[in-house]
Amino acid sequence: MTYRVVQFGTGNVGKMCARSVLRHPEMELVGVYVTNPDKAGRDAGELVGVDPLGLPAIDDLEELCALDADVVLHAPLPSMQVNDDPSYDEHVIGRLLRSGKNVITTVGYLYPKAYGPDVVERLEAACAAGGVSVHGTGANPGFMSELLPLTLSGMSDRIDRIYVVEASSFHRYPSPEVILGMLGMGKSPEEFAPFTARYRGWLTALFSESVWMLADGLALAIDGVEASLEVRTTDSAHDIAAGHIPAGSVAAHRWLWEGKVGDRAVIVLEAVYRTRPQEAPEWTSQHAFVIEGEPTFRFEVGAGWCSDGLLATAAHAVNAIPAVVGAAPGIRTFLDLPLIVGRHTARAR
Repeated sequence: MTYRVVQFGTGNVGKMCARSVLRHPEMELVGVYVTNPDKAGRDAGELVGVDPLGLPAIDDLEELCALDADVVLHAPLPSMQVNDDPSYDEHVIGRLLRSGKNVITTVGYLYPKAYGPDVVERLEAACAAGGVSVHGTGANPGFMSELLPLTLSGMSDRIDRIYVVEASSFHRYPSPEVILGMLGMGKSPEEFAPFTARYRGWLTALFSESVWMLADGLALAIDGVEASLEVRTTDSAHDIAAGHIPAGSVAAHRWLWEGKVGDRAVIVLEAVYRTRPQEAPEWTSQHAFVIEGEPTFRFEVGAGWCSDGLLATAAHAVNAIPAVVGAAPGIRTFLDLPLIVGRHTARAR
């Protein structure tokens, strides 16, 4: 079977998705949707960094919905953070689903239950109308906070606590929109304080999906998810791939999201974000995955454990296409789909 794929968004992750599709022997890129009107009409190959494809990019959602395609790889910047209408992504995903196209998204929706029953009901209705599925994926949330702990839980006899920490330095991340915009790095503490409300809501919603997925996957009834945030400023100005970070501006965050039963945190997700490795040295610089119980699993990996998190995110979205297209209609999370593997990615040298 050849899967007919539309790429939605041509940012860092979108470009990588499209190039991966073009290399895949079982996939065909049949459309590219751009969120910037200035890119409409340009050759899709030019936009994603390959030779011309003779495929003009489009920016009309109804034109996209009219395309003959099996799946849309939805990879814009998340509307919860960058759009005046935070629900815009849900609207777009619902429209695509109703048009009969499966959707794999990297903006969230890994576990829509975290957004409440109304969102679940709307997405399920759209899936039923189109006879298709929706799946959210990512590196973290995604692999780190959900898939790996759930996989380890299969070797557990008793679990007392799950603890996952991501410690990332963004000095090489070439996206001002994400690092300076969405994450608020480089803002003064006075600027960051009012900015935090929307940022906190977006990120907490995202990682709450992870906590709820873990809890439901383990048949654990939690009372809710609590979030906390610490911020550090930098002593010295410095430049990173995304731009300039002034002295005295925000250069590190430390987040905790805790799934609690009573006053006990059974699931703890931590994220430490830095503009460069030397910021906030008192916080961990290791990724850690810990399941306390019988047996206990504990391992740490350094910053180089994955050479390119953006590419990993894109690759998992592309590799999930056969499973999502073949799934029964509805919201399909990591709890529903089979193991996602990289078909046709191994190459003899």
